[in-house]
Amino acid sequence: MLLNLLDGLRIALVCAAFFFGYQVGYAHGYNPIAQLHLMVPLIIVAIAGLSGLEGIFFGKESAKNKGFEVGSNYQKQSAIALLSYAVIAVIVYFSQWGIKAELTILFTFMFFFFFSAINHGIDAVKHKNYKWQNINRPFLTLILIAGMIHPVVSALNILN
Repeated sequence: MLLNLLDGLRIALVCAAFFFGYQVGYAHGYNPIAQLHLMVPLIIVAIAGLSGLEGIFFGKESAKNKGFEVGSNYQKQSAIALLSYAVIAVIVYFSQWGIKAELTILFTFMFFFFFSAINHGIDAVKHKNYKWQNINRPFLTLILIAGMIHPVVSALNILN
């Protein structure tokens, strides 16, 4: 039950990041850098931070829910890696390192998340593991990427 709440909370927080990010981005004309300054840490903390905490504190239950091996050291390493994305995103935000640092942590996180989605999708098809996260991860990842294209490309255009 708690893990299902965490899934819902991740999705709700990402939706809130998009809502408030677009509010900030379009407050005075269009400012994709201001938009991403808000969205990047919220999205990364919502997905990577909560997933990392889930993996550390509820690893066995989480693995069972996904139909994965229980008690793997790789699972713990993955949880620590996810937490590192979230911590660095927060450090970048509060240190005001700017859009280049924000985009760097976003691209690093998205690289991991994209290939994680492929892994979940392959597991769903190859092993007929049709658990909720194996089915939703590829689609939610594509939606996230699609939603980030416009602000990221717009910010990169400003930088060039």
